[in-house]
Amino acid sequence: MSDSAGGGEGGGVAGAGQDSEADSEPPHPAPPALCEADSAEIGGASEDGIPPSAKRLKTSEEEEELGQEVEPEKAHGEVPTEENTSAAHRSRELLQREEEEDQRDEEVTDEGVSECHQNGDKGADAAEATPEEEQSEAADSPAAGQHLGLDFTQNPTMLTGSWNEYSNFPENYLKGCKWAPDGSCILTNSADNMLRVYNLPPEIYSYNWDLLPQMSPVLRMAEGDTIYDYCWYPKMNSMEPDTCFLASSSRDNPVHVWDGFYGEMRASFRPYNHLDELTAAHSLGFSPDGARLYCGFEKMVRVFHTERPGRDCEERPTVVKKRGQIGIISCFSFSPCQAVYACGSYSRCAGLYACQDGTPLALLPTRHHGGLTHLLFSPDGNYLYTGGRKDPEILCWDLREPGKVVFSLKRNVATNQRIYFDLDPSGRFLLSGDTEGVVSVWDVRTAPPDGDEELLQPELRFQAHWDCTNGISIHPFMPLLATSSGQRQFPWPGDSEGDSASDAEGDGAVTPQQEARQGNALTLWWAGPVGPPAEGHQDQEAAAAEA
Repeated sequence: MSDSAGGGEGGGVAGAGQDSEADSEPPHPAPPALCEADSAEIGGASEDGIPPSAKRLKTSEEEEELGQEVEPEKAHGEVPTEENTSAAHRSRELLQREEEEDQRDEEVTDEGVSECHQNGDKGADAAEATPEEEQSEAADSPAAGQHLGLDFTQNPTMLTGSWNEYSNFPENYLKGCKWAPDGSCILTNSADNMLRVYNLPPEIYSYNWDLLPQMSPVLRMAEGDTIYDYCWYPKMNSMEPDTCFLASSSRDNPVHVWDGFYGEMRASFRPYNHLDELTAAHSLGFSPDGARLYCGFEKMVRVFHTERPGRDCEERPTVVKKRGQIGIISCFSFSPCQAVYACGSYSRCAGLYACQDGTPLALLPTRHHGGLTHLLFSPDGNYLYTGGRKDPEILCWDLREPGKVVFSLKRNVATNQRIYFDLDPSGRFLLSGDTEGVVSVWDVRTAPPDGDEELLQPELRFQAHWDCTNGISIHPFMPLLATSSGQRQFPWPGDSEGDSASDAEGDGAVTPQQEARQGNALTLWWAGPVGPPAEGHQDQEAAAAEA
């Protein structure tokens, strides 16, 4: 399905069959929590609506007809008899809730609102039943647990990961990880020029964390040379195979679009320079609606239409008449509230542009010590976070007063490697790794809103890896973190001799090369409450037994 001649209408979004979904079925998706409406929808199901399908993985048609919240623990962790019991109990709860609502409606109609307040004792049972049911539903749902708040009062719990995949040789370090927009799988980039896709282990939904095996990739997509950047299609939904694709850019190659089910190449976007030579994009970013693909070059942004692969594109220079943003455009970020995007460059500055035609809006001052490698908008669009290579700070810019730094976040970045950071959907917590393998968590809401620029201290720091933690990604709707680690190693000449000596002694000491292999890993962490789901599960079992 490669598009080497510019064909492939529909943006390379050719329909993928259902066979791959059956072979390696990813968990059903839920929409990413980018706005308040989505957050409310994910946090709990309405009475009439069906909850997000990611909460009810592999459920039967009968459970869907109930229109009730289907807990992942029920779908994966219980025997069929318990499922039938809980299903019957939920149906009785539904009928009881409808009767209580009818009673409340009759009281309001006949006796008036004031009389209902006076006779509050009569409706106490109905008033108390609903909060208990909501608490039990929220406790039993991993997605709802996340929206109750990420729990960073203690270190996150390591669940599982993938390390044997990267232990063949020390140089196969990872270069980042990114959750799919629907949260069903995760994408990694590594030094062997290969993109890997991992499905979210279904055991996580049932909280059977003791049974979690080591993760293995379901797809491997090999590029021809060093991968510069990669990104998911923002409207990706595992229930719609046509939307399951991603884009990647590598040295001396066009931008490739990969199928998210089969791992085959769907299409390619071929940017050419002023000499009509094929040139590689240093950075990639889809517009929020997925209609356009932005590619970064030196002093240039080229915009392709996703539905039209090939070489036709719109060129947007970032330097006009020797004024503007110079250097290679190294990263993109799109505002969630306005038609504005930000570009970071290796010239240590960031610029804001209009999505419609690329009109420059603002050029932020040069405050970083190294070239920018990553930037993010806050969910409300008022702030922009920027980070650079060989730069110890992440800066928070107030876009309502361009040029003003609200606060800075200190991290240890001593190499040119791209080290990602991420914001949770609410915009409260910002997480970043560093070259020492430590992950820092900042609560950005603790910063004074109108105070002077200051260094914000982290709420939590924990050792995630032995080596550099270069990638971190927060799940769209569950309290899950994904981290990736590794960096280029320069072993000393005596390392190989030390390995043989330690093997001969059998003392179990970890050598530098073995440590480097173990440091190359993808790891999943649980950063939410652990106790409440088990308690809610027990409460429901007790209620079902009494009924």
